[in-house]
Amino acid sequence: MLDANLKTQLRAYLEKLVNPIELVAYTDAGDKSREMTALLEDIVSLTDKISLRHGDNADIRKPTFAVNRPGEDTGVHFAGLPMGHEFTSLVLALLQVSGYPAKVEADIIEQIKGLRGEFHFETYISLSCHNCPDVVQALNLMAALNPGVRHTMIDGALFQDEVNARQVMAVPTVLLNGEAFGQGRMTLEEILSKADSGAAERDAEKLNSKDTFDMLIVGGGPAGAAAAIYAARKGIRTGVLAERFGGQVLDTMAIENFISVNETDGPKLAAGLEQHVKAYDVDIMNNQRAAKLVPGTVSEIHLANGAVLRSKSVLIATGARWREMNVPGEQEYRGRGVAYCPHCDGPLFKGKRVAVIGGGNSGVEAAIDLAGVVAHVTLIEFDSKLRADEVLQRKLRSLPNVSIVVSALTTEVHGDGQRMTGLTYKNRTNDEVVKLDLEGVFVQIGLVPNTDWLKGTVALSNRGEIEVDARGQTSVPGVFAAGDCTTAPYKQIIIAMGEGAKASLGAFDHLIRSSVEEGEGVKQVATA
Repeated sequence: MLDANLKTQLRAYLEKLVNPIELVAYTDAGDKSREMTALLEDIVSLTDKISLRHGDNADIRKPTFAVNRPGEDTGVHFAGLPMGHEFTSLVLALLQVSGYPAKVEADIIEQIKGLRGEFHFETYISLSCHNCPDVVQALNLMAALNPGVRHTMIDGALFQDEVNARQVMAVPTVLLNGEAFGQGRMTLEEILSKADSGAAERDAEKLNSKDTFDMLIVGGGPAGAAAAIYAARKGIRTGVLAERFGGQVLDTMAIENFISVNETDGPKLAAGLEQHVKAYDVDIMNNQRAAKLVPGTVSEIHLANGAVLRSKSVLIATGARWREMNVPGEQEYRGRGVAYCPHCDGPLFKGKRVAVIGGGNSGVEAAIDLAGVVAHVTLIEFDSKLRADEVLQRKLRSLPNVSIVVSALTTEVHGDGQRMTGLTYKNRTNDEVVKLDLEGVFVQIGLVPNTDWLKGTVALSNRGEIEVDARGQTSVPGVFAAGDCTTAPYKQIIIAMGEGAKASLGAFDHLIRSSVEEGEGVKQVATA
C-alpha cells in the first residue's frame, strides 16, 4: 500500500511513539476494506509499538479503523483511507494517542482537558481538500486528550449514500452529536470556543486586560504578517488581531510565482508566516473579529466578543473574501450546492452536473479541475469572452465534458428546499432566459474587501477598498492599511507583503513624529 519512500519517512516518525498503540480495523469484503487492511499492515510492520486486530461491530461504518491505547477506546476513528492531505492527520493521531506532546499552547491543552460532557464529532472530508486536515487534526487531538470527546473522520467520496442522506454538499462538514456544528476551515481555537460555552467570555476578559499597544495590526494574512515583523523589529509593543492567521492564503493551493520559491501551497506558506512572526515579540490574538474602529490619539478596536483593545497606531490588513453573485437562492443553498472551493468540495459532486461562474483564471482552472470529477461542467462568463490566460483556455476547450457560455448574467439559483437543483441565466445579447438543471455551482468571480466594519470611519472607494496614500496612511491620522483590503493595485501575495512592510514603516514614522510632538519616547532597536 505504501511505497518505499513513504515507509522510510513514516518509520522515522514512528520512532517518536511514546507508548504502545492498538489499531482496530472494522472491515467488510469490499476493495476499500482490503486497501485499508494493507495500509494498516504496512504501518504495523514499521514498528513494534503498534499492533493490529480486527473488531466486530455491526454499527460501525466499514471500512473504519480506530487508533487506541491498548485496552482503551480513545475515540479517534478514520472511516476510509486517510491518504492524500489526510495522511498527515493519521501520523499525528498515532503520535498524539501514544502520548507524544502536541505543539499547542499549554492553556489550550488545559481547556481541552477541562471540557465537560459527551462530544461525538463526525467530520465529512474529501481527500483533495486542503482545509479538512486542520479540522480533523484539531478534533483528533481533542479526542486524544479528553475521554469525553470522540471523533470520526469520514471520507465523503467513499460514503456517498451517507453524504446524500445527510445533505452534505461542502467539506469539511462537522456534526456534533448528530447535529450540524460547523462547515469550512476551523482552527482548534474556533472549535473550542464553540464547544466550550464559557470561552468567549473568558477571551473577552483576557483581551480587555491587555496594555495599550504601540501598533495593533488587524489581519493575519501576508500583509499583516509582514507589518508585524517590521514593527516588532523596531522594538515597539506590537499586536496582531486575526480571524484566522494566514487569511485568504489558506484557501490557495498552488503558488508558483512567489519569488525565490519555485512552488509551494497556501497552508504551507501561511504556517511559515506564523512561524516567522512568532520568532519576534508579537502578541498574536487569533480567532478574533474586529467589529468597530474608534479613532483617537489612542485608537480603540472593538471586537465581536465585546472586548476592546487600545493602540497608539492601527494598521488594517483584513484582506478580502470570495465575491458572491448576490442573486436569489445563493444564500439559501450555500453549502447545499452553492460552493466556492472546487478543490475542497469538488469530490462531493462526482458524476453530477455543475456550473462554474467566472471566466478568469480562477474560474477556468476550477472548470478544468472539476471536469476530471463531475459528469459535465458549464462555465458561465458575464463578458463576451473568457479572460483567463490563453494556455488555460486551450486546455479547457480540449475537454469533452465542458460547455462554455459567454455574455451571460446569472439571475437565480433554484432548489427544492433541501439542495440546489439548477440556475437561470440571461443571454445578454438577445435577453433569452435559460434554465440549467444542475446539482452544483462553483462561484469564482473575484474578491471583495473585508471592510464593512469600517464604513463611516475611514474613506473607502466605490468598491469598498480603503483609500491609502504612498505610505499606507488612510484618511484617519494614525490609522494605516495594507494588502487586498486597500486601493493598492494588483492583488498578489508578494505585493501584499511589500505593502504591509511599507505601511508598517509609515505607521512607525507616525509614532516617532507623534512622540516628539508630545514629548514622549518610543523605544527603538536596530533594524535592517
